[in-house]
Amino acid sequence: MKRNAGLALVLFATWLPLSQRSPLQAAQPRSFNFENDISPLLNRFGCNASSCHGKAEGQNGFKLSVFGYDPAADHKALTMESRGRRVFPAAPEQSLLLQKMSGAMPHGGGTRILPGTAEYEIVRDWIAAGAPFGQTSDPKVKEIEVNPTERVLSMKARQPLRVTAIYSDDRRADVTHLAQFQSNNEVVARVDEEGLISVADVPGQAAIMARYLSSVAVSQILVPRAETLGPFPTLPEFNFIDRLVDQKLKKLNIRPSELSEDAEFLRRVYLDIIGTLPTPTEARRFLMNPRVDRRARLVNELLERPEYADYWALKWADVLRVDRQVLGHKDAYAYYRWIRERIASNTPFDKMVRELITAEGPIDETPPANFYKLFSKPGEMASTLSQVFLGVRIACAECHHHPFDRWSQSDYYGMQAFFQPVSRKKGPVGEMLLVTGQPEARNPRTGEMIRPHPLGGVTPPTDTNADLRRSLAAWFTAAENPWFARNLANRLVAHFLGRGLVEPVDDLRATNPPSNPELLDALARHAVEAQFDVKSLIRTIAASRTYQLASHPNETNEPDEQNYSRALFKRQPAEVLLDAVCQTTGTGEKFPGVPAGYRAIQVWDSDVSHYFLKLFGRPVRKTACECERNAEASIAQVLHLLNSPQVHAKLTHEQGSVARLTGLNPDNGKLTEELYLTFYSRFPTAKERRSAEKYLTESGSDRRHAAEDLAWSMLNSIEFVFNH
Repeated sequence: MKRNAGLALVLFATWLPLSQRSPLQAAQPRSFNFENDISPLLNRFGCNASSCHGKAEGQNGFKLSVFGYDPAADHKALTMESRGRRVFPAAPEQSLLLQKMSGAMPHGGGTRILPGTAEYEIVRDWIAAGAPFGQTSDPKVKEIEVNPTERVLSMKARQPLRVTAIYSDDRRADVTHLAQFQSNNEVVARVDEEGLISVADVPGQAAIMARYLSSVAVSQILVPRAETLGPFPTLPEFNFIDRLVDQKLKKLNIRPSELSEDAEFLRRVYLDIIGTLPTPTEARRFLMNPRVDRRARLVNELLERPEYADYWALKWADVLRVDRQVLGHKDAYAYYRWIRERIASNTPFDKMVRELITAEGPIDETPPANFYKLFSKPGEMASTLSQVFLGVRIACAECHHHPFDRWSQSDYYGMQAFFQPVSRKKGPVGEMLLVTGQPEARNPRTGEMIRPHPLGGVTPPTDTNADLRRSLAAWFTAAENPWFARNLANRLVAHFLGRGLVEPVDDLRATNPPSNPELLDALARHAVEAQFDVKSLIRTIAASRTYQLASHPNETNEPDEQNYSRALFKRQPAEVLLDAVCQTTGTGEKFPGVPAGYRAIQVWDSDVSHYFLKLFGRPVRKTACECERNAEASIAQVLHLLNSPQVHAKLTHEQGSVARLTGLNPDNGKLTEELYLTFYSRFPTAKERRSAEKYLTESGSDRRHAAEDLAWSMLNSIEFVFNH
């Protein structure tokens, strides 16, 4: 154990181990409270972690509540279960609990508390006092504070944290030695179990979470570059996004990259908005366009193309779980078509969400009602909607208090109660989605009946049994809802700029703050002012200088991947990359059970078997988590593109692009230009043109084979596989 026992501070000055008490204090009987004295130790040493006795089945016959969310149950497990053999007040040192904790007896978790330490004596004295639970009138922790709350630190610096518990009787106690810590960005700053922050050599921001019992607090750490930048350059502001990004970069001593060239912007915006590469004709037309507003005009054109609805319907179908295996082919397709139609018609996002939440009636006539067929439990409906549309994860609160957020079991079952009356019934006109019964849920731990109430909200009137999902939908989409607009803005930022202001994008909470809170607030306000017009939000993001920055780093921003100082490389999603391979080679793909001519971004069914899509991370849609789509590159992906017979067949196809371009362009310079426009959406540089022409010329009569080699090398390049 690393900690020095002499540094351990107990909760109250009068609650010292007997060996450390003055004669006057020793004469006073000691008062114990299990939740205040023992639960923090079980938390601190991981006894009630999900990997130990806190997991569902417990460990070796001994089970504690995860993170100590149920002190009464934990006290019972320690003092009454297993014939009470875990504690022995007559000889505390011989108690099984202390023997295991101290390593005197074999223990799978190892030695957790050494004899002679303050923690050991607290447990021993508690047992000697009869292992009491305490009184209901005993003070309880109402909140904690962490200091410093924010700090600017230099690279390689170290900063200790101090955690103070504030009790219901307004007493304060230093509980740093019993708190648990976690960093949301270990690339910038790590924190050890003692609360000591160690800063790395990467500029950025990290939030350090401190947790004590069920309370959490956050310390914000900002780490600027070590080298001085001098006066921050005067940069053009295309809109408010640039101003707020530049303010943050100035604090970090980082200079943003230059504006991207037209070709880089062209390819990026095509892939981001419609998931499709520009054709050589489209690329040439844009690159030769002299209009000053050509970028804005291009964005408007792309937003009106059918591929926009195809691509974004695919994205929302992932998190809204268009799952044929559960819904069946007909209902799953109807559900998908509803999503695509709402996107194609640019239905305001809040209206679309309200339609989904309040769906009712014949399922054949109400496609969004299929959402409710995906779940067997009303709690799953509530947690999925919260995660997708609010970015708030409440699922773990079904069993225990959320370890990193404010949500309790009462909050979870209050949300579940809205959906308790939802049921399905088969009738003469087909399956119906009905809302009948009492809108309330029972907390299985306490037996308490909980009326519906939104997260952090008040309970609706108790004299109504109407479908309260309508009031919930209104709360979800209200302008003043603290999560709805932020969640939408954060998801769009993540898509277009390579990472969200909050990461993961579906985990908005106080202990996972945004990297640029002012920017997230401004984008959320903009979403409300635009009446949740998604296309309007996309135009705003795409119009910013921040979005249009080059991906090439400068000497100040090369390590930065958090603050939007340059465009980040993003591996193309599986469907987009497969379509790019098919488009550039001029050969389509036939998907099993799907009519010929469909592109991958149009294949709504995630269960269609396809090795390429599986290898490159297509999600299976069994959860609402964005993490189901694997965006990481792998060796298997590299080897597949290099060696795949299917990819080779596309490149060498007699009716493919390479064969056609070779025949149409006898001049090697012209052929080189067409290949670069096809694969990279840009003209070749002078050096690239010379190298390619030389290779084609030296090939002699085998010119087409040489062109296939060039195309193969382009298709396997980082420039092709990644969006940048």
